[in-house]
Amino acid sequence: MKKNKIALLLLASGLLFSCGNKNESNLGDTTMNIDSLRVIKFQGEQFADIEVLQYDIPGWENLTLKEKTLVYYLSEAGYAGRDIIWDQNYKHNLAIRAALEHIYTNYNGDKEQANWKAFEVYIKRVWFSNGIHHHYSNDKIKPGFDIAYFQTLLQETKTDLDAEIVEVLFNNVDAKKVNLDEGKGLVAGSAVNFYGPNITDAEVEAFYKAKISKDQDRPESWGLNSKLVKKADGTLEEQPWKSGGLYGASIDKIVYWLEKAITVAENKKQEDALKLLVSYYKTGDLKTWDDYNIAWLHATEGNIDYINGFIEVYNDPLGHKASYESVVQIKDFDMSAKMEVISKNAQWFEDNSPLIDSHKKKNVVGISYKTVNVASEAGDNSPSTAIGVNLPNADWIRAEHGSKSVSLGNIIEAYNKVGASGKLKEFALDEEEVRLTEKYGEIADKLHTALHEVVGHASGQINKGVGVPKETLKSYASTLEEGRADLVGLYYLYNPKLQELKLTDDWKSLGKAAYNDYIRNGLMTQLVRIELGNDIEEAHMRNRQWVSAWVFEKGKKDNVIEKVIKNGKTYFKINDYEKLHDLFGQLLRETQRIKSEGDFAAGKALVENYGVKVDKALHAEVLERNKQFNAAAYRGFVNPVLVPITDAKGAITDVVVTYPATFAEQMLTYGKKYSHLK
Repeated sequence: MKKNKIALLLLASGLLFSCGNKNESNLGDTTMNIDSLRVIKFQGEQFADIEVLQYDIPGWENLTLKEKTLVYYLSEAGYAGRDIIWDQNYKHNLAIRAALEHIYTNYNGDKEQANWKAFEVYIKRVWFSNGIHHHYSNDKIKPGFDIAYFQTLLQETKTDLDAEIVEVLFNNVDAKKVNLDEGKGLVAGSAVNFYGPNITDAEVEAFYKAKISKDQDRPESWGLNSKLVKKADGTLEEQPWKSGGLYGASIDKIVYWLEKAITVAENKKQEDALKLLVSYYKTGDLKTWDDYNIAWLHATEGNIDYINGFIEVYNDPLGHKASYESVVQIKDFDMSAKMEVISKNAQWFEDNSPLIDSHKKKNVVGISYKTVNVASEAGDNSPSTAIGVNLPNADWIRAEHGSKSVSLGNIIEAYNKVGASGKLKEFALDEEEVRLTEKYGEIADKLHTALHEVVGHASGQINKGVGVPKETLKSYASTLEEGRADLVGLYYLYNPKLQELKLTDDWKSLGKAAYNDYIRNGLMTQLVRIELGNDIEEAHMRNRQWVSAWVFEKGKKDNVIEKVIKNGKTYFKINDYEKLHDLFGQLLRETQRIKSEGDFAAGKALVENYGVKVDKALHAEVLERNKQFNAAAYRGFVNPVLVPITDAKGAITDVVVTYPATFAEQMLTYGKKYSHLK
């Protein structure tokens, strides 16, 4: 067993990567060693406000060798860009990570003392957030040790780190990764590395306003894949992220693995899309990016799919620059068949929505929906991950070509396995509320994700001549879009159509469970994720609160939602689900109007008045009530380790799934294997 354990650890660290010189007997021994230990699973770790879990890859053994190889190549392409998200998140992150990892692996002092334990927690928090700012709150992570101790660690391990950077870890400089307080300057107040120094919000807006697309109806996503800097003469210029440009060393590695993936593509459409992605990475051309997204949309026939590129703009306070991310996924055939009914009825949902008629799409096209099982994640999607994805983000592509929506089935399953009923019973008012959630909560959550991604993001249209949301709605675009998609889901979760489509056996009970859970979370339980006294900053948290707070306020006259104090504890009771359904419809109509007309003032008022400020007394109560639970506020995952087995000629004969022993082991392995930026 000791010999086998050593073999597993070496393989998980990538040290037995295919060398092409194994003879058949050695290959057999290696395969046997791996297989004999596949039952060993990563044990969850908890630190600070975080729990790290493991997800399985159901059906891996049923894939063909070609499919396994494709997944492996795409996964390696994803990991190759890992350094990019670190540098995007903060200009000093890569230097800090290198220093922390050097200390962690070279310190030989007392590891039982409190300061070292605090250092271990700090480095894990930094790993989890892909940098020194919290992945959700955007606040700089505070070390649980002082600067004197850190300087001792640097000296004892002979670790180099610039003195100014050391100070940053402990002072208030660059305190916010993404600042949404306009008074501080959105660019100047944000630590993200998308803009050079001494650039104002107005300069950025003027720079991109001057960009003119050849086809006004199909505008390029200006600024998506570049850093904006100020030259010596005071003018601005973009430094594109591409081969030969910024992040070129990592991008060249991404391209290397994507070109290998092309050789094992499942079909011609998939191959063509991958070739366009390679071309985009090589040139940085945004027209090629659009061409790639259209080709990727139409490549729906295979069992393997992926997301790779500069995708979401949540980390840019002005909504231009996209963070790097990668997801590699395998189709879940059973669940995809069950949920495909939603995408097939997308036009019905659009036609029957409460939107102003001119804001409805007359022809909802090309929506594909699948439940998938994740095989690997990287960049902005790892270790913390979404549970559903709808892409591409360009509104004109959605309108003309449709979108792909996926629900990450094995991620949702992993979350559900660690869900606790104790918190539900603490914050739910009565046994009936608990019963509804226990019976219908899981399917309601899955359906809300599907409706949010498939129908929500694909619904509605922008009025002709109105700019794209990042230009019209600016820093509020992301939270308004997420809230709009949530509202589409909420509106239809309480609708007999779901039972007619055989997605539930009792649409009213399912809708009640969904409404109870959404309001409880939006007004109370999500507050455990922020520190007492802080405003809400993250786009999704903001949208859940402004949706919930708006319907709570507007329904006061009819007592639609009642704030109940019972035994000194606060609860929210829904008294009229029909009227709440109508309120969700009214808010959906208004939110779509804001997007369609580009009404910045109304969008700002909606978010600022309902989604930012927190009732401090209620927040303190929620935090106090939550102390009894050992559950972390945030969860994320280690990735499976895909190990290629090769023959004497170096050809892949199998790809085996294993796991790291610890979160630290995976992070250190990544640091050694995928550090392409210096």
